[in-house]
Amino acid sequence: MMTLNKFVDSIIKFRWAIVILIPLITFAMATSLKHLEFEGSYRIWFGEDSKVLKEYDRFREIFGNDDSVIIAFSSDDGIFTKEALTSIDRITQKLWQTHYIARVDSLTNYQYVHSDEEYPDEVLVEDFIENPQSYTPAELKKKRDIALHEDIIVGRLISKDAKTTMIVGRMTPKAGDDPQVSFKLRDAVLKIIEPEAKKNGYKFHLSGGPIINTSFIEIAQHDGGIFTPAVIIIAMILLYIIFRKFSAMFLSISVVIFTFLIVLSIQVMFGFKLNNFTANVPVFVVAIGIADAMHILWIYIMARKKGMQNLEAIHYSIHKNFLAIFLTSVTTAVGFASLGISAVVPIKTLGIATASAALLAFVLTILFVPAALAILNPKIKHDENVKEADSHPLALWYTHFLLRNAKVLLFGSVVVFSVLGVGIFKAHVDSNVVKYFKEDVPFRQGIEYLQKNITGPMSYEIVVDSKANDGIKNPEFLKTVEKFYIDFSEKFSDVRHINSLLDVIKKFNYVMNGSKSVPENQELVAQYLLLYSLSLPQGMEINDQMDIDERLLRITSSMNLVNTSKDLEMIEWIKNWWKQTPYSVEVNGQTIMFAYMQHDVTNTLLQSISLAVVLISLIMLLIFKKLKMLPLFIVPNILPIALVVGVMGYLGIDIDMGVAIAGAIIIGVAVDDTIHFMVKYIEARKRGESFEDALKYVMSYAGGAIIFTTIVLSLAFLVFMFSEFNPNYHFGIVTASALVIAVIVDLVALPSFLVLVDNSKRSLLE
Repeated sequence: MMTLNKFVDSIIKFRWAIVILIPLITFAMATSLKHLEFEGSYRIWFGEDSKVLKEYDRFREIFGNDDSVIIAFSSDDGIFTKEALTSIDRITQKLWQTHYIARVDSLTNYQYVHSDEEYPDEVLVEDFIENPQSYTPAELKKKRDIALHEDIIVGRLISKDAKTTMIVGRMTPKAGDDPQVSFKLRDAVLKIIEPEAKKNGYKFHLSGGPIINTSFIEIAQHDGGIFTPAVIIIAMILLYIIFRKFSAMFLSISVVIFTFLIVLSIQVMFGFKLNNFTANVPVFVVAIGIADAMHILWIYIMARKKGMQNLEAIHYSIHKNFLAIFLTSVTTAVGFASLGISAVVPIKTLGIATASAALLAFVLTILFVPAALAILNPKIKHDENVKEADSHPLALWYTHFLLRNAKVLLFGSVVVFSVLGVGIFKAHVDSNVVKYFKEDVPFRQGIEYLQKNITGPMSYEIVVDSKANDGIKNPEFLKTVEKFYIDFSEKFSDVRHINSLLDVIKKFNYVMNGSKSVPENQELVAQYLLLYSLSLPQGMEINDQMDIDERLLRITSSMNLVNTSKDLEMIEWIKNWWKQTPYSVEVNGQTIMFAYMQHDVTNTLLQSISLAVVLISLIMLLIFKKLKMLPLFIVPNILPIALVVGVMGYLGIDIDMGVAIAGAIIIGVAVDDTIHFMVKYIEARKRGESFEDALKYVMSYAGGAIIFTTIVLSLAFLVFMFSEFNPNYHFGIVTASALVIAVIVDLVALPSFLVLVDNSKRSLLE
């Protein structure tokens, strides 16, 4: 007690220094924020030691970049018109001249393999469409008929009804790793298609790596730039309504502004860049910092209304709150820090940054708020009706209500919680990187347009090891690949198109021998590939389809957009299929990377919540030294997330990354209410107060602050509903809902339970 008194006396003594230095230090550090950058590359989701990332890098070293920018459009008249083909040709030519584009594939420059009409024994490889303006209607119809029989391009470059097409610009190695390149490429593509849209009225749909990267960054910038000010304004309004004091509102907001400016500045100093999750750190800080400040100000104002002078009220509030807000800050930090075990890097950095913010907010609150109060000495009238905190009319009424209805309230709570909890068994942890974006985001619209009109927008890069140099030319190997095509397509309806050098070989054999089968002679296969490669124009080589030793064959399968669990099921099927052959396989590509990342999210959900519960339990045990009290701290804080997940299970909403993050955070934040409740309850019982008086004391000193803090926090998190990034949207809904449930648990179920087990004696404290 004496130590805390001296601590508060020191704050009051050096109040001017504290009030001046904290803002000065904060704004000095904030000058580094001019170097703040956003990052949207797929690589940020994986650690540098990630096995998945290393395998993908190795794939790119052998086969080149699989990242591309895709332009798709439809024509009601079909794409085999002079206007449509000319537009495709112009876009193709301009893409070839675009920086960071290594190769362009389109209907016009498709390398058409056929026999010469004048010399049937000669095989020609040439652009499928040349000078489209010169084609007659009959020639256009002939080209259409030919195209619809070309297995290589139907379902890949053109739709089966020949009304939709896409142009694919393959990017140079590692171009997709730099966010600035993504913006440059997207802007260059928009500049290319703009005159075509104006001239012919086509609506172009964009997808591919640069589009998703820029979407990630722009949404993060939007959310960070809109949500932080919005949350601060909402918090200011609510704080003013609650306290009716500008000084109380100003002090609470000052703490959170100082906190997030310092945390962001430190991130910039250490070279961290903002992403879709860390851009929301300021919002989390608002929630954390306001909770601490509100509890101090709540009791400070109550003390002033009871007739205490300014400095006495400061001492009184700090004494009543210090242990509780210290514990809540530690447990909140533990909840966020538990995300640090995640293999998903943005989740990990968010957890570490926000955990440090929770501790920093405590330090700033406990220093700045009392120091500022000592200077401001706000005018608060003495209220004759507030003589003792436990005699507050509302607290008295609610306590009596609980005493009369404890059994009914507890039984009702158990029934409702049980019914909602059953929904957990219906919940699924699933997602897809495309579904991170809301349906009105252009990138997602582009992906769904591709799937609806032409082909699967996702791709599996299946690399098969033939186990021998030149092994990809072996007829037996090629027949195995052909069988894989058939089995994979028959097994899964989400397979839209499969292509590899096998298709070229079979096409050559058809032109030469009239048979769409694999040649029986390996030398003949070698001749076909040699003739094909020598006939290709510069930039259209086949070295992206095989390795230099001609041992590895790349098979690209265009897939529908499916949930991660389905992706993982199909990946496992591919691996098991090839295990039954003399060959081996690796499944790669960005779709595969994100599928495995979702698996890591599942682990994050389970491991981080488990870690948070264990660590918070240990902290509570060390502080209160009562093992039998642990359930009172833990159960009320596992229930909110469990019940929200249960509701999601009933509604058929998949648990995605946002919910995974919310789980650990809710454990850390929701436990704050329980701590404030139990600390004050134990304090009153240890003073020898009866159960009824202890409950009235808790409701007066903690109940109002808990309710109003929850209102502020819930509204702050609900701001995320307006994000175009679905994990943020789900995070906001889940967290706000869970915090409301936490209040019901802490102010209804928990006291009802205490009425039944602790009313007659101090059984919990013995």
